[in-house]
Amino acid sequence: MPFPENRVPPITYEGIRNWDELDPARHPFAWDEDEDTHLRSLVREWVPPVLSGMAGWWQGEHWCASQVDAIIRERYGSWAWGWNWCYRDGGPIGNWVCGPSSVTTPDETAARVAAALLEWREWLERTAQRFAALAPPSDASPEDRSWHLERACVRLVTYTLDSGAEGGWHGQASMVLGWFLTATGMDQAEAGRAVESAIGGRFKSWVTPERKLIESVGEDLAVGLTGHTPYRDHREREALEALHDRY
Repeated sequence: MPFPENRVPPITYEGIRNWDELDPARHPFAWDEDEDTHLRSLVREWVPPVLSGMAGWWQGEHWCASQVDAIIRERYGSWAWGWNWCYRDGGPIGNWVCGPSSVTTPDETAARVAAALLEWREWLERTAQRFAALAPPSDASPEDRSWHLERACVRLVTYTLDSGAEGGWHGQASMVLGWFLTATGMDQAEAGRAVESAIGGRFKSWVTPERKLIESVGEDLAVGLTGHTPYRDHREREALEALHDRY
């Protein structure tokens, strides 16, 4: 059938856990007025002339959202899968909620899609910058690496909370931490186990954790990976602490 959703493979759990599939450095993205116009024209074609609404169980709106998602991933690649990962579902996106809420007129829907795609790309680029700033040096001793990992974990969990994510925010935190560890060279499966062991159900939906809990998770992650407790309040690390505290 000629529908876009039949032309792209489904999203897999392993795929979205793989930072290589999302890293902006690996996936160039060119955006200008022409590209904006073209994407909007593609989206408008799939907005139903008459919407289903509540009486129709929002079937037309859900169908449209599925086609648009396929258009995005087909045109830009797998990195774009999160363009519709709404803050209500634990994601960082505010410009798109879901089919029933975001599919309206062709022009309004197309504008929301374009804004959400750019919002996702900008978030990925900020995330990559955080990873680079927080990564342990390649020649770090186990003690130094433990310190870096603990601080990175604390700041990346806070980064997730600052994204505006609500229900399921801890899923985003887990994913971001896994991406960070693989970005530093760790095996994806090993990174997943390390994050799961450190968090272990301690974060809850709709609940902002206390700073003490976030720091405890950070320390557990660092100790689990290095066998060393992170340094705390050492004067020789004041410059690094100040650097990381910018985030």
